[in-house]
Amino acid sequence: MGATITLDFITHRFRAGGAPTLENIDNRIEAGERVALIGRSGCGKSTLLHMLAGLLLPSEGCVRVNSHQVTKPSAKWNMMFQKPSLYPWMSVQENAALGLLFAGQPKQEASARVSELLDKVGLHDKKDVNVQSLSGGQQQRVALARSLATDPEVLLLDEPFSALDAFTRSALQEDVPAICGARGITMVIVTHDIDEAITMADRVLIMSQNPGRIVSELKVDLPWPRNSSSQEFQTLRNELMQRFRDTDDGLSGRKSQPEPAVRRVV
Repeated sequence: MGATITLDFITHRFRAGGAPTLENIDNRIEAGERVALIGRSGCGKSTLLHMLAGLLLPSEGCVRVNSHQVTKPSAKWNMMFQKPSLYPWMSVQENAALGLLFAGQPKQEASARVSELLDKVGLHDKKDVNVQSLSGGQQQRVALARSLATDPEVLLLDEPFSALDAFTRSALQEDVPAICGARGITMVIVTHDIDEAITMADRVLIMSQNPGRIVSELKVDLPWPRNSSSQEFQTLRNELMQRFRDTDDGLSGRKSQPEPAVRRVV
């Protein structure tokens, strides 16, 4: 089962007395919910995700997973990064089984568990292949299998598909939330891509910057898998884009003005 994540008025500073990167982040993510964090570069999305993973500690407030305060990383909340971070001299199966082996699971049991997951992520015929020979998308699938192998309650995704080609990215945007939904895993993804947020999430949290705050949220009430060409998808996309613009207008203290006409000199 997934875990409930509670963000209790989190503020974060990279140095004591410095300006806050994040301020008064207060939200609750329900068990099994799939949530996207979206905002401009530098708003603190990845910083917040790192705190959910226990890789950073808040300066004020706290992160709780099932009422347990997060103070360090755990196999129960796993994170996927932009790069898969695999060991190039190991096979697909060996890389995917690392978390289980580090946790003390016998090698034979770990191999059986990982074989099942590699089937689910479409790598059933690549188990004994060295990861160096895989494409970028296949390597991310190995990283996904490794993240799922320990039966996490929470899966955290830090723009893991940003470097992939459009076809591979589209496939993973469908596969990852489907796997999380089937296993009841709570999923949080950081993205700059509005379409990706709507494709993968039940709810989108919109962040402002300087300092980073959650200023709006949008519920995505669409059937799975999402159809990006549907009118309902486009309506939500336009709504999310408008909220994004409203956030920028609110920060600037004025409504956006049309671009001035360019005078043509002849």
